[in-house]
Amino acid sequence: MANPTTPPNNAEKNAQKFFKKSEQSDTLAKRSRKAKETVDKAEADKQAVAKSEAMTDAQREKQRKRASVVKPPARIRMTY
Repeated sequence: MANPTTPPNNAEKNAQKFFKKSEQSDTLAKRSRKAKETVDKAEADKQAVAKSEAMTDAQREKQRKRASVVKPPARIRMTY
């Protein structure tokens, strides 16, 4: 009885090697992308803190007023 984990011929062996190597490179790419996203987020957070610290009281008040203005919902005119 043949061992089911080892491929019987050379072509299958090569294919298995290729797919295993491909999986490893995919996980490496995912790790590096996740690290880059983490670094980018930290940098964006630093910039946001610096920007908010640089705001004057008048700018903060203006921003609050803009945020509190709520537009009424658009009216839909129906014809029958």
